[in-house]
This record gives sequence, C-alpha cells and structure tokens, in this order.
Amino acid sequence: MLTPGPGKKVGIYVAEDQQYHGASAYATILDFLFFHGVSGATVTRGIAGFGADRHLHTDRLVDLATKLPVKVEFIETAEKVEELLPKLQAIVGTGLIEMHDTTIVKPAEQKQKGTGPEGPPLKREGKAKLMRIYVGENDKWNGRPLYEAIVSGLRAHDIAGVTVYRGILGYGANRRIHKDAKLSLSHDRPIVLSVVETEEKLQAFIPALDQMVQQGLVVLSNVDIVKYAHNYQKGERRQETRI
Repeated sequence: MLTPGPGKKVGIYVAEDQQYHGASAYATILDFLFFHGVSGATVTRGIAGFGADRHLHTDRLVDLATKLPVKVEFIETAEKVEELLPKLQAIVGTGLIEMHDTTIVKPAEQKQKGTGPEGPPLKREGKAKLMRIYVGENDKWNGRPLYEAIVSGLRAHDIAGVTVYRGILGYGANRRIHKDAKLSLSHDRPIVLSVVETEEKLQAFIPALDQMVQQGLVVLSNVDIVKYAHNYQKGERRQETRI
C-alpha cells in the first residue's frame, strides 16, 4: 500500500497492436500490475506518434489506426518497481519504459490487493497440483465474466497454463439444474477452469481466488507430470485463447 513519501512514476509505451503471447501487450501489462498489488495504473491512447522505427502513426490514417501509441502509467514505491521490472521488460519487448522520482503527497485508497511471489515456471516432469475451479457462466467480477478475470489473474501470476471448459449440464449448491439448451430460460451454464502447476504457485494465487469466487468451488488434487512442452523461443504455436 502506498504511503506519503518518495516513490517512482513509471511510464510504459507500446504500440496498440503489439502482442505478448497472443494477447494485447498493454492489457497484459495492466493485468500484471493489477494482480501484483500495484496501487493503480492508467492506460491512455495516443492520437499520433512515432517510435524507434521512425514511422509516423496517426488516427487520421485509417490503415495505421491500430498502430497508435499506448501508454501505461503507474506510481509505486522504488522497491515494488524494482520487483516488477524484469517481467515488465519481457512484456514490453520493443517498447519503452521510463521512470523518474516523484513524491506521493496523498495516496489513493487501495481497494484490491495482489498476492503471492513469483516462482519458477513449471517445465519438467515430476509432482504437481491440479486445481479445478467451478463457477457459473453468468458470474461476474468487476464487471467482466468471472472466468475471464480468473484467466487474466492466472496469467499475471505466471501460471503455466489454464483451460476453460463450458459444461452442458450440471447443478451446484443451490440445487438448480443448469443446461445448454437453445430454448432454456437459464444461460448460467457451469464453467470449469483446469490448471496444473506447482503447489507453491497455486497456493500463492488462492488469496486472489478468495476475493474473486463468491459462489463456486475450488479443489486441489495431486498429479504426476508425464510430459510438458513449453517453448516460446520460436514464436507462439497457439495464438487462440483456450476457452
């Protein structure tokens, strides 16, 4: 939580169409900052600009309209910024990060807290945990579908991967049947998120789940990793969202 005193003001500049692992770079940065407890961040879209490639981008040119500059700005303590910088540099890629000293006169009230330290990525055979998260399709969190928010949170915590399944039939604690039927009055079909990761990283994400999942079920099971493939060195093999 921010307190009055010295701090760092960070500005991150990327192109609007810039991608990171198949997702918008600026949206990935915002998710990362949010789920790692940064007190606040603002995204602004430029109307014109140019970068290292010396190409002028402006909203007056229809064919270049998606390449406008986007700035993500936040203020945090020097220690917090130092902690986040390595991951931010990886996300930004060819973009620009600048920061300078500032003074926090009155901090804004923090409404959400991020959780958990980052651990090493899961890349080898061995023991792990399978987390299953059961929610409803209509469940919301901060105005967006809950299952999408959970996926963003997992991604921001460097979880190895998640798959979202939409059920065709089921019921929960309220004993109501939810089914996938064109003429059904209920569209609140069951959603299951399946995650395999180290126990330490999943345990670090549970406090965030406690805030997000108001009605649902979260279970952990022991699993053995038989084969795990993870290689982004030659580009994304799968660009689509696994939902």
